[in-house]
Amino acid sequence: MQPTPRTRIEVRRANPADLDALVALERQTFDSDQLSRAQYRRHLASDSALVLAVDGSDPSLAGAAVVLFRKGSAVARLYSLATAAEARGKGVATALMEAVAVAARDRGCRVLRLEVRVDNVAAVGLYERQGYRRIGRLAAYYEDGADGWRYERPVEPRDDGRVSGQRDL
Repeated sequence: MQPTPRTRIEVRRANPADLDALVALERQTFDSDQLSRAQYRRHLASDSALVLAVDGSDPSLAGAAVVLFRKGSAVARLYSLATAAEARGKGVATALMEAVAVAARDRGCRVLRLEVRVDNVAAVGLYERQGYRRIGRLAAYYEDGADGWRYERPVEPRDDGRVSGQRDL
């Protein structure tokens, strides 16, 4: 029996019309340390942040990611990655992670960093499969006192070895 080809997952830049869906996904995904409506609004309008989305059943989102950039820094930070329960295990998080890496590369970053709860086994596995390596432990990092891990991975340069300019993602 032949395996069925995986459906291509479309990652797009989120926009202000996605605000309600972003907040709903955040509430469904995280018990604490949630991004607020105001934070999402700021990130959507900011040049130093990029909010990515994968559409789910209208009007919901299957997934979203927030990546932060600091002017003059070669480090980008994956600030949030959320996947709807019904979309887990279907490649949504992987597609978002790949789009985050492309966006970081296209903004001239050489490293991607993130933090994750030590007890989030699924996310830790995803990040490690994506080439992230653990670089530190963060004691009582989360609102509820849970510890976190800090991870990083290099951002792959373009095929020609140069870092490209900003892309419209």
